[in-house]
Amino acid sequence: MIFETLQIISEEANAYLKSVGGTPDITLNNVATLDQPDNENGGGVSSNILCSLVNIQEEFALKNNINHRTVKDTVDYRNPKVFLNLYALYSFTHTTYTEALKGLNRIVQFYQGKRVFTQSNTSFKREVELSNISSFRFVVDLYTPSFEELNYIWGTLGGKQYPSVMYKISVLEIERDHSLSKSGTVVGLTSDLNNN
Repeated sequence: MIFETLQIISEEANAYLKSVGGTPDITLNNVATLDQPDNENGGGVSSNILCSLVNIQEEFALKNNINHRTVKDTVDYRNPKVFLNLYALYSFTHTTYTEALKGLNRIVQFYQGKRVFTQSNTSFKREVELSNISSFRFVVDLYTPSFEELNYIWGTLGGKQYPSVMYKISVLEIERDHSLSKSGTVVGLTSDLNNN
Protein backbone atom coordinates (compact mmCIF):
# COMPACT_ATOMS: atom_id res chain seq x y z
CA MET A 1 0.00 0.00 0.00
CA ILE A 2 3.03 2.30 0.33
CA PHE A 3 3.71 2.47 -3.41
CA GLU A 4 0.00 2.69 -4.19
CA THR A 5 -0.52 5.64 -1.83
CA LEU A 6 2.38 7.65 -3.25
CA GLN A 7 1.29 6.81 -6.81
CA ILE A 8 -2.30 7.93 -6.13
CA ILE A 9 -1.32 11.28 -4.61
CA SER A 10 1.23 11.91 -7.38
CA GLU A 11 -1.42 11.30 -10.06
CA GLU A 12 -3.87 13.62 -8.29
CA ALA A 13 -1.21 16.34 -7.90
CA ASN A 14 -0.23 15.99 -11.58
CA ALA A 15 -3.90 16.41 -12.57
CA TYR A 16 -4.08 19.56 -10.45
CA LEU A 17 -0.87 20.98 -11.97
CA LYS A 18 -2.27 20.40 -15.45
CA SER A 19 -5.54 22.13 -14.52
CA VAL A 20 -3.77 25.30 -13.32
CA GLY A 21 -1.46 25.56 -16.33
CA GLY A 22 1.57 23.96 -14.74
CA THR A 23 3.56 21.06 -16.10
CA PRO A 24 2.33 17.73 -14.71
CA ASP A 25 5.75 16.21 -14.17
CA ILE A 26 5.81 14.70 -10.68
CA THR A 27 7.54 11.33 -10.60
CA LEU A 28 8.25 8.90 -7.79
CA ASN A 29 12.01 8.79 -7.52
CA ASN A 30 14.73 8.92 -4.90
CA VAL A 31 16.22 12.42 -4.93
CA ALA A 32 19.44 10.99 -3.44
CA THR A 33 20.17 9.18 -6.71
CA LEU A 34 19.31 12.13 -8.95
CA ASP A 35 22.83 12.75 -10.26
CA GLN A 36 24.03 9.15 -10.33
CA PRO A 37 24.60 7.57 -13.75
CA ASP A 38 23.03 4.25 -12.68
CA ASN A 39 19.74 5.95 -11.79
CA GLU A 40 16.69 3.86 -12.77
CA ASN A 41 15.84 6.49 -15.38
CA GLY A 42 19.14 6.07 -17.21
CA GLY A 43 21.22 8.70 -15.47
CA GLY A 44 18.89 11.61 -15.92
CA VAL A 45 15.49 12.36 -14.49
CA SER A 46 13.21 14.01 -17.02
CA SER A 47 10.90 15.31 -14.30
CA ASN A 48 11.36 18.57 -12.45
CA ILE A 49 9.44 17.44 -9.35
CA LEU A 50 10.48 14.33 -7.47
CA CYS A 51 8.43 12.68 -4.76
CA SER A 52 10.67 10.65 -2.45
CA LEU A 53 9.75 8.59 0.59
CA VAL A 54 12.11 9.73 3.36
CA ASN A 55 10.64 8.11 6.48
CA ILE A 56 8.05 5.63 7.71
CA GLN A 57 6.59 5.80 11.21
CA GLU A 58 4.29 3.34 12.94
CA GLU A 59 1.14 4.81 14.46
CA PHE A 60 1.47 3.45 18.01
CA ALA A 61 -1.98 4.62 19.16
CA LEU A 62 -3.61 1.98 16.93
CA LYS A 63 -1.11 -0.83 17.59
CA ASN A 64 -3.02 -2.84 20.22
CA ASN A 65 -6.29 -3.36 18.37
CA ILE A 66 -7.49 -6.95 18.29
CA ASN A 67 -7.78 -8.27 14.75
CA HIS A 68 -10.31 -10.98 14.02
CA ARG A 69 -13.10 -11.63 11.55
CA THR A 70 -16.28 -13.61 12.00
CA VAL A 71 -17.64 -15.40 8.94
CA LYS A 72 -20.77 -17.45 9.62
CA ASP A 73 -19.81 -19.77 12.50
CA THR A 74 -16.02 -19.32 12.30
CA VAL A 75 -13.75 -16.74 13.92
CA ASP A 76 -10.51 -16.01 12.03
CA TYR A 77 -7.77 -14.62 14.30
CA ARG A 78 -4.95 -12.56 12.78
CA ASN A 79 -2.01 -10.46 13.89
CA PRO A 80 -2.90 -6.79 14.47
CA LYS A 81 -2.81 -4.58 11.38
CA VAL A 82 0.17 -2.27 10.94
CA PHE A 83 -0.77 1.41 10.74
CA LEU A 84 1.82 3.67 9.14
CA ASN A 85 2.55 7.34 8.60
CA LEU A 86 4.65 8.14 5.53
CA TYR A 87 6.86 11.19 5.11
CA ALA A 88 7.09 12.26 1.46
CA LEU A 89 9.55 14.89 0.29
CA TYR A 90 8.77 16.89 -2.85
CA SER A 91 12.00 18.21 -4.39
CA PHE A 92 11.88 20.82 -7.15
CA THR A 93 14.85 20.34 -9.48
CA HIS A 94 13.95 22.91 -12.13
CA THR A 95 16.79 24.56 -14.03
CA THR A 96 15.73 27.98 -12.73
CA TYR A 97 15.13 28.79 -9.09
CA THR A 98 12.04 30.88 -9.84
CA GLU A 99 10.34 27.96 -11.63
CA ALA A 100 11.19 25.70 -8.69
CA LEU A 101 9.52 28.13 -6.29
CA LYS A 102 6.43 28.37 -8.52
CA GLY A 103 6.18 24.57 -8.57
CA LEU A 104 6.56 24.42 -4.80
CA ASN A 105 3.76 26.97 -4.40
CA ARG A 106 1.43 24.93 -6.63
CA ILE A 107 2.01 21.75 -4.60
CA VAL A 108 1.26 23.60 -1.35
CA GLN A 109 -1.93 24.98 -2.95
CA PHE A 110 -2.96 21.50 -4.09
CA TYR A 111 -2.67 19.97 -0.60
CA GLN A 112 -4.28 23.00 1.01
CA GLY A 113 -7.33 22.33 -1.18
CA LYS A 114 -7.35 18.55 -0.72
CA ARG A 115 -6.11 16.88 2.45
CA VAL A 116 -8.27 13.76 2.63
CA PHE A 117 -8.02 11.09 -0.05
CA THR A 118 -10.59 8.31 -0.36
CA GLN A 119 -11.66 6.02 -3.19
CA SER A 120 -14.79 8.13 -3.66
CA ASN A 121 -13.08 11.54 -4.05
CA THR A 122 -9.97 10.40 -5.90
CA SER A 123 -9.51 9.34 -9.50
CA PHE A 124 -6.47 7.33 -10.49
CA LYS A 125 -5.41 5.05 -13.30
CA ARG A 126 -6.19 1.46 -12.38
CA GLU A 127 -3.02 -0.06 -13.71
CA VAL A 128 -1.89 -3.56 -12.79
CA GLU A 129 -0.18 -2.28 -9.63
CA LEU A 130 -3.29 -0.41 -8.48
CA SER A 131 -5.95 -2.88 -9.63
CA ASN A 132 -6.38 -4.45 -6.17
CA ILE A 133 -7.19 -1.12 -4.48
CA SER A 134 -10.85 -1.07 -3.48
CA SER A 135 -10.98 0.98 -0.30
CA PHE A 136 -8.59 3.52 1.17
CA ARG A 137 -8.53 6.66 3.29
CA PHE A 138 -5.53 8.74 4.22
CA VAL A 139 -4.88 12.32 5.28
CA VAL A 140 -2.03 14.50 4.04
CA ASP A 141 -0.64 17.24 6.30
CA LEU A 142 2.22 19.67 5.82
CA TYR A 143 5.21 18.63 7.93
CA THR A 144 7.77 21.28 8.82
CA PRO A 145 11.09 19.85 10.01
CA SER A 146 13.38 22.04 12.12
CA PHE A 147 16.52 23.52 10.53
CA GLU A 148 18.56 20.80 12.23
CA GLU A 149 16.31 18.02 10.91
CA LEU A 150 16.31 19.58 7.45
CA ASN A 151 20.10 19.74 7.45
CA TYR A 152 20.25 16.09 8.51
CA ILE A 153 17.74 15.02 5.82
CA TRP A 154 19.63 16.72 2.99
CA GLY A 155 22.97 15.52 4.37
CA THR A 156 21.67 11.96 4.26
CA LEU A 157 20.28 12.46 0.75
CA GLY A 158 23.62 13.58 -0.64
CA GLY A 159 24.08 17.16 0.47
CA LYS A 160 22.74 19.01 -2.56
CA GLN A 161 19.64 20.85 -1.37
CA TYR A 162 16.74 21.74 -3.64
CA PRO A 163 13.64 23.80 -2.87
CA SER A 164 11.40 21.26 -1.17
CA VAL A 165 8.35 20.63 0.96
CA MET A 166 7.54 17.62 3.13
CA TYR A 167 4.16 16.04 3.83
CA LYS A 168 3.03 13.49 6.40
CA ILE A 169 0.60 10.95 4.98
CA SER A 170 -1.42 9.14 7.62
CA VAL A 171 -2.79 6.52 8.37
CA LEU A 172 -2.17 3.56 6.07
CA GLU A 173 -3.42 0.09 6.97
CA ILE A 174 -1.22 -2.82 6.01
CA GLU A 175 -2.44 -6.35 6.54
CA ARG A 176 -1.28 -9.64 5.09
CA ASP A 177 -3.97 -12.18 4.23
CA HIS A 178 -2.74 -14.72 6.77
CA SER A 179 -4.74 -16.44 9.48
CA LEU A 180 -3.14 -17.39 12.82
CA SER A 181 -5.98 -19.68 13.89
CA LYS A 182 -9.66 -20.35 13.39
CA SER A 183 -12.28 -21.47 15.84
CA GLY A 184 -16.02 -21.83 16.08
CA THR A 185 -18.31 -19.27 17.64
CA VAL A 186 -20.64 -19.68 20.58
CA VAL A 187 -24.14 -19.71 19.12
CA GLY A 188 -26.18 -20.35 22.25
CA LEU A 189 -26.28 -21.86 25.70
CA THR A 190 -28.32 -24.85 26.73
CA SER A 191 -28.83 -26.42 30.12
CA ASP A 192 -29.01 -30.15 30.77
CA LEU A 193 -29.50 -29.80 34.52
CA ASN A 194 -32.38 -31.79 35.98
CA ASN A 195 -34.35 -30.00 38.62
CA ASN A 196 -35.32 -32.84 41.00
